[in-house]
Amino acid sequence: MRLVFLGTGTSYGVPQIGCGCRTCTSVDPRDRRTRTAALIESGGRRLLIDTPPELRLQLVAAGVASLDAVLFTHAHADHVHGIDDLRAFSMRQRGRLPVYGAAGTLAELARRFGYIFDGTPAQPGTSKPELTTHVLEPDGEVEIAGLRVRALSLPHGNHTVFGYRIGPVAYLTDAKAIPDAARAQLAGLEVLVLNALLPRPHPLHLSIPEAVAAALQIGARQTFLTHLTHDTSHAELAAHLPDGVAPAYDGLVIDVGVG
Repeated sequence: MRLVFLGTGTSYGVPQIGCGCRTCTSVDPRDRRTRTAALIESGGRRLLIDTPPELRLQLVAAGVASLDAVLFTHAHADHVHGIDDLRAFSMRQRGRLPVYGAAGTLAELARRFGYIFDGTPAQPGTSKPELTTHVLEPDGEVEIAGLRVRALSLPHGNHTVFGYRIGPVAYLTDAKAIPDAARAQLAGLEVLVLNALLPRPHPLHLSIPEAVAAALQIGARQTFLTHLTHDTSHAELAAHLPDGVAPAYDGLVIDVGVG
């Protein structure tokens, strides 16, 4: 199995518009963080997690020409506003692309992007994503694109988001905490991905110290932090993390079960 970090930034992205801080002006390519998304590859199948605004650029950079399914964590703009780019896959593959998420997330997508989900054909000379929606139940495990996928409910302020366990990998973003019910499903992980927004507490997201503490409790072989802001550069953050925990960066590829 392979995990590809397509984007690792917060909702503003890094560099932020108009910001001249050290991270935003850094020449280290690991400090250029597009909005958060990831790709799971296994047995020739590809599973995309979220469709952020930079999705086209991310997928071109990663050389992705086909997808088998899409998982949505939630419907916030930084995680879904690249959804129109999915039309490249439904057109190329000449079929509907299955997308999965919580009932509320899929309903919000249908409301916000009615032209995709209204059941009408695209106007002549235009195109739109051709998608089929599938509701996932929290804590239920299903097979998607040949992979066993378990949706985990996580608190995100007043909202609930889905994290996903996919075999030996768990991808948990935009969470404020890891509830006991979700933690119980995370034993024996090879790779854990956690959001880690800021060095200080935040009402909606795990802070960096909170994410590190959760990572040490869960005990995956490797943990990678994502959804990062410009408050810390890659090098600065990496220097202060314990063994087995590292910041992710755009384009990072992790081969799971190798070595």
